[in-house]
Amino acid sequence: MRILFVEPPLESWFIMGKYMPPPFGLLTLAAYLERESPDAEIEVLDCQAEGVDWSTLGDRMRRSNPDVIAPSGLSTCNAYAALRVADIARRDCPDAKTVLGGQHFTALADETLNEISSVDYIVRGEGEITFSKLAGELSRGGDVSKIDGLSYRQGGAVRHNPDRPQIADLNSLPYPAYHYVKKHMSKYYFTLMAGEGIPFAIVEGSRGCHHNCSYCSQWQYWGKRRGKTPKRVADEMDYIHGKYGSKFFWLTDDSIGFDREMEELCDEIIERGVSDEVCWFIQARCDEVVRNAQLIPKMRKAGAIWMLLGMDPPQETISREFNRAGGGRDVAKKAVDLLRENSIFSQGTFIIGSRSDTVESINQVVAYADEVDPDIATFMTLTPFPGTSLYAEAKEKGWIEVSNWSDYDMIHAIMPTENLSRKEVQKQLYEAYRIFFGSWKRRRQGIFSNNPITRRTYIYLMKEAMLAGLRSLF
Repeated sequence: MRILFVEPPLESWFIMGKYMPPPFGLLTLAAYLERESPDAEIEVLDCQAEGVDWSTLGDRMRRSNPDVIAPSGLSTCNAYAALRVADIARRDCPDAKTVLGGQHFTALADETLNEISSVDYIVRGEGEITFSKLAGELSRGGDVSKIDGLSYRQGGAVRHNPDRPQIADLNSLPYPAYHYVKKHMSKYYFTLMAGEGIPFAIVEGSRGCHHNCSYCSQWQYWGKRRGKTPKRVADEMDYIHGKYGSKFFWLTDDSIGFDREMEELCDEIIERGVSDEVCWFIQARCDEVVRNAQLIPKMRKAGAIWMLLGMDPPQETISREFNRAGGGRDVAKKAVDLLRENSIFSQGTFIIGSRSDTVESINQVVAYADEVDPDIATFMTLTPFPGTSLYAEAKEKGWIEVSNWSDYDMIHAIMPTENLSRKEVQKQLYEAYRIFFGSWKRRRQGIFSNNPITRRTYIYLMKEAMLAGLRSLF
């Protein structure tokens, strides 16, 4: 059985600048399949790293002669790329079975299988066990009807097998199979965060989240938080650093573990003697940063250089609408100050476009961002991702005006508000960036900051003309 995992060619502008991540989701599937089915012939084709474009993809897949083709399609904005791979596979590898998965296709499994004939199977939810069992049954010509978590066609109808229980012990999973892309490991980068030429890898410390924000598809897909042990996470970072030379790590947890868990992780990294050789980025809530203020110096010592902070809206009514409860304005300001005092770069995220938003309320968000003063701010439009309660409500009430999944990137406005048209929401997003980054005072402070990461970031943003790039999208 020959399995070809495909990271599609992507042609999108990214507000965070030049960025080529490893195909992490595919590598986790490949690692589990390799362990459970040692006879499987596995290949991971990373089109971005290998320089394969849409015009040459069909020939490249045909040369691999796969029995199964599985394109990456984790996020909604990349859904069309995954479907395009499936279409090319049907044309050029007609005997191969196509398998999709991830959050978008889990939520829209029925719609996809009813409308897209080039898709044979959809793996719903966590994919490791389901995909491995599917590959096994296909290799034997067996029965897929007993595979939990699988959707497919049978007898002219779409069938959805029962959901698969989530993996309780994430420590039981093998390391992601970076060896399938070892020749590309030096090509993966995140220039804005790590700087030029710093090899970049992804490590997963946990899945799921304790919270249930109405717009977030992550907790709907992954469920309640389940974590790996700090030792396992440090072991994985140490292994990837030593084996492949990766120096910048994105700990991709949606709800990073603080308290004792974070302290143990930092101790593990420091005791290994690699804290001066590697650095890392995490996402966190402001209230968790403030509650664990005593850990921030140790985190910086262990290599934490960048933290993305989800900011609650300044209006309590919108916070309640989003199911957000992270402490409000004072907590957000204290979190940013704590990070700055410890030379950890802060990136604050702010959402605009709630149903009640007006020009005035969005201006309040921008003023709030200026007051809290993260090193950089990322403004995003409220986006109804399939699988969320927001999507269900927006679809039922007819709020959604854009059906092009490629625009579901939180940069393109998808819905109007009660007071603003969709185009006006889009204009307000650009204005938010223009006001925050257009300040010469902020630019001077960034360029001449005592923190070398802040200096490098502001110089990079100016060189990349981020505001011009953003405006050119619309």
